[in-house]
Amino acid sequence: MTDLAVYAAGGVVWRVVEGKLLVLLIHRTRYRDVTLPKGKVDPGETLAETAAREIFEETGIRVVLGVPVGVSRYHMPNKRQKIVHYWAAEATDAAIRASAFVPNREIAALEWVPLRKAMGRLSYPVDVEILEHFNRIVEEGVLGTFPLVVLRHARSVSRDEWKGKDRKRPLTSRGRKQAKALVGPLRAFGVRKIVSSPAVRCVETIEPLARALDRRIETTKLLSQDAWEKGTSDARAVVGQRVRARKPAVLCSHGPVLPDILSELALATGTLRGSYLGSASALEPAAFSVVHLSVDNPGSGIVTIETHVPKD
Repeated sequence: MTDLAVYAAGGVVWRVVEGKLLVLLIHRTRYRDVTLPKGKVDPGETLAETAAREIFEETGIRVVLGVPVGVSRYHMPNKRQKIVHYWAAEATDAAIRASAFVPNREIAALEWVPLRKAMGRLSYPVDVEILEHFNRIVEEGVLGTFPLVVLRHARSVSRDEWKGKDRKRPLTSRGRKQAKALVGPLRAFGVRKIVSSPAVRCVETIEPLARALDRRIETTKLLSQDAWEKGTSDARAVVGQRVRARKPAVLCSHGPVLPDILSELALATGTLRGSYLGSASALEPAAFSVVHLSVDNPGSGIVTIETHVPKD
């Protein structure tokens, strides 16, 4: 990555009408072109937050992000490189009805188009490449997904500095900032269920999200570091329940426990284990991995995993 690059994010917004898959194209007023919804990252924003925000601002449709569908790179007229990350994003009927979009200075019109036709309507080859990647996901039958987010707690007071019981160690001031910064990206992926180790540092990490969603935190010793050190943790039970539920959820735990959680996710979904699991579980404080699973058949394997690190 280069500091001279401009980062942006957006999505391939899709819906199914009478059995036909449609994707959303935007007609931009100023440029007189046809493209996909996207926009530049605001200061302090993560790419996932940007994608969800820009889709809403340009189309009026609130979405949650599905699987990543590629990254486009091109040079702007000023010679700076622009790097755009895209996710698939389903537009529900309710979200479309709630949209207050009207043509404006930036967006002249929105158009729902069959996928193949959309490839011929887009103004730029880099956008066509994103749709081609999206099409491969469609052909594999894994477009409809739900996320299970595996989160390591934010920065906490070190063991050397803490005189009390380990499970009572709180977050540092930096950790509290990280916890607040997690709300936006986790909401972008539609997280609704919150499951956490009962350790203070885990609960404090996820409390800002719980308040934002007006949801309670379900704590379980099965994901705690104390139980892991005693050999009594049980990631399998927690993971199995969440896979069967087929609902977006976040599991907040500790560094040593994360490999067990990812391994159990692979086992529960019939996915071959590999080095990618190690990468997805080797998280720094406040980092998380999003495991995308098929809604129709979660036992068919992990669709993809993406890892996000804190911006600070």
